[in-house]
Amino acid sequence: MMRPQDIVVLLKLMLAQGASWTQTSLSRDLLLSQSEISESIKRSSYARLVIDKGRTVQRQALLEFIKYGLPYTFPQQPGMVQRGFPTAHSAPPLSVEILSDEKYVWPSAKGTARGHSILPLYPSVTQFIQSDPQMYELLALVDAVRVGRARERNLAMDILKEKLL
Repeated sequence: MMRPQDIVVLLKLMLAQGASWTQTSLSRDLLLSQSEISESIKRSSYARLVIDKGRTVQRQALLEFIKYGLPYTFPQQPGMVQRGFPTAHSAPPLSVEILSDEKYVWPSAKGTARGHSILPLYPSVTQFIQSDPQMYELLALVDAVRVGRARERNLAMDILKEKLL
C-alpha cells in the first residue's frame, strides 16, 4: 500500500536520476529516516513505479499515478486560513499562469503567505523545501493535481510532464 511520503521520495529520485545517491543522502535531504526511505522504495518497486532496486523511476507510470490516482489516494480539502508556504496554484510556476485571490498554503510558522491550509504529503516538506527549490516546485504542482480544479490540474500535469519526461 503506497503512502504519501512515497510520492516525495519518488520525486526526489527523479531529480537525482543519473546522479549518485544513497538512502542516507535521501534521508538527509528529505528529513525522513533511512528505514522510511528503504520501505518507500520497496513499496514503489512493488507498485512498479521503480525498477533496478529503486535506481530507475518509471517516469510515465509515475505521471499516470499522479494524474489518475493521487487525487483519490491522498485527497486534500482546503482548510482554515493560516500562515504558511504557498502551494498548488499559489506557488510558482502555476502562480505565474493563474491569478487567484484564493491562496493555498502548507501551514508553517516560518511561512511567507496566508491562505487556506493544505496538508503536505509529508510533514517534513515545509522544512526541506526552503533549501530545495526544485522539490518545492514539483510538490506544489502535485498539490495542484490533488486539490485543483480541472484547469489547474491540467496545467500542473503539462508542467510536470515537461519537467519529468
